[in-house]
Amino acid sequence: MDPQSHWEAVYRGKGERETSWFREHLDTSLALIDGLALDRATPVIDVGGGRSTLVDDLLARGYTDLSVLDLSESALAQARERLGAAGATVAWHVADVMNAALPDAHYGLWHDRAVFHFLVDDAARAAYVAQAARALRPGGHAIIATFAPDGPEKCSGLPVRRYAAAELAAAFAPAFRLVNQAREVHRTPWDSTQAFGYAVLQHR
Repeated sequence: MDPQSHWEAVYRGKGERETSWFREHLDTSLALIDGLALDRATPVIDVGGGRSTLVDDLLARGYTDLSVLDLSESALAQARERLGAAGATVAWHVADVMNAALPDAHYGLWHDRAVFHFLVDDAARAAYVAQAARALRPGGHAIIATFAPDGPEKCSGLPVRRYAAAELAAAFAPAFRLVNQAREVHRTPWDSTQAFGYAVLQHR
């Protein structure tokens, strides 16, 4: 099954609390974003956002230029429906991040909770980093979250690559430099735990 079909099947077949990555609020991401003290007009893109509530919380914080990208049209449709009228102010992109038609040097913040760790071959990782470097403006930030070295080896039946923050920084060098990091032990809806690592990277 190709990746788009895989994620469509997941989001059509499972409710929020039937997926391991569900959180009511992405607290660690929000704390890292708040720490950047961005202007609320900064263009922000949530890569692999699916039906995550990050967009809701950023709207509540006053951000006015938000985009959400995901392979699954169903996931984005569910997020739009949840937001109601506020969803009309968000740009929704059904696309593969590595070849999405994103504007050059546009975004001030690129957020990714758990897309990058699915890229298990070198060519895919290089394409992702090149896309982020192209779409982010100089001085902009990328927040990348992956399973930590002691996190799971698979997610949704797919293999992942686990990273420490320094390894993420190396994967994104030399276009980006590490400016902050965090660790989170995520508790799934069925009360298991998953270790995540976060890297805050600045585009040079």
